[in-house]
Amino acid sequence: MIYPTARAIALAALGAPTALLAGLIAPDGWAVGGAWLVLLLGLILLDALIGPSPAAASLTLDAPSVVGVGAGGTLVIRARFEGAAPAAAEVAVETNARLAAEPGQAAMSFTGSEGVSRVGLTPLRRGQGEITALWLRWRGGLGLVWKQLRKAPHRPIAVLPDIRGVKAQAIRLFSRDAASGLKSQLETGEGSEFHALREVDGATDPRTIDWKQSARHGKLLGKEFRVDRNHPVVFAIDAGRAMSEPIGHEERGAGAPRIDRAINAALLLAYVALKTGDRVGAYGFDAHPRGFSGLVAGAARFGRLQRHLSGLDYGDDETNYTLGLTQLGVFLERRSLVVVFTEFADSTSAELMVENLGRLMRRHVVLFVAVRDEELEAIARAEPTTAEAVARAVTAHALIRARDLVIARLARLGARIVDAPAARLGPALISAYLDLKRSDVL
Repeated sequence: MIYPTARAIALAALGAPTALLAGLIAPDGWAVGGAWLVLLLGLILLDALIGPSPAAASLTLDAPSVVGVGAGGTLVIRARFEGAAPAAAEVAVETNARLAAEPGQAAMSFTGSEGVSRVGLTPLRRGQGEITALWLRWRGGLGLVWKQLRKAPHRPIAVLPDIRGVKAQAIRLFSRDAASGLKSQLETGEGSEFHALREVDGATDPRTIDWKQSARHGKLLGKEFRVDRNHPVVFAIDAGRAMSEPIGHEERGAGAPRIDRAINAALLLAYVALKTGDRVGAYGFDAHPRGFSGLVAGAARFGRLQRHLSGLDYGDDETNYTLGLTQLGVFLERRSLVVVFTEFADSTSAELMVENLGRLMRRHVVLFVAVRDEELEAIARAEPTTAEAVARAVTAHALIRARDLVIARLARLGARIVDAPAARLGPALISAYLDLKRSDVL
């Protein structure tokens, strides 16, 4: 593609007042304007013909296949000319709504016939990102035309939750717990798998004393158990409209949708669960089931869960708890720990949720995760100074009370509850998981 530059347009516009001025001086002077335009068109045509042409140029793109939200990446754009290259050029990148290229327009300098430019890539939301188009343009030798090459690579880039943050947080938790002995409790604790005999001390549960072995050895010996492994842990994540709403104010991840908070917490717990020997799976649902990843074992399979959860897109429909949770029950062949992330919008959906979770709890252990809305709590706590503020505070109190009643009902039915702000959701979830492991309820 070839089109005029701003310089060519300005010179063309200059011909009109020149022709008018010449016409005022001499009756035939208006012809000067026509001659000016003809001369300019000739120069534009000459500029288009000489120098490097778009047909002699080619573009290649080096892009990561995967980027993490909050991590970013780099695009490397290379241009090559058959013959002489221009002294300088500009590149631009077009992406879909999942990604942003920064800067939007970058300079490219050439060495010989090849040029390289780097553009930052910022992931905006999880899902399937794409580089939809690349542009390369350069001026002709006279500066009157732009010569432009467009390429549509349609390069897919998966936008995943930031795994680096998940692993770093998990490592911090393990390191912190090592000093107080909790790390060793991941191996030995109040499970049901026999580990060893040890001499009884003041902290030993009398129920673990092995009287037969104590009589044989002449001293009190107690059984030490290993925390059970190989339990199925399944994350059931609601992807409906309410979960797609933003929540939170902290600097990192401010305003992130609830579902992103849920996925980050689920990945953190998944990493810990895989490290401790359990099998982990992920399931999404909204108006319809979104698919089950299947159960995986071993930390090496963590990437499979990450890819599955990254494909759990933001939904616009109301959540169908009956269909979603019933289908989940079909997938689960043995007693499992089901970690449910959801947000109920009204009393009707809350009633359906409680009813179906109660049915699920007849066979499985349910860990219900409620993300506390700190913005709503701040509205309820704020001192109202106007009638509008009073109305907001009353509404906030009503919403919080309704939420607490639903959580209390689930607790009475036997669900374990994690009720924490978004910023502390991951550690609270891990703590609840370890408590369940040690209490041998699985």
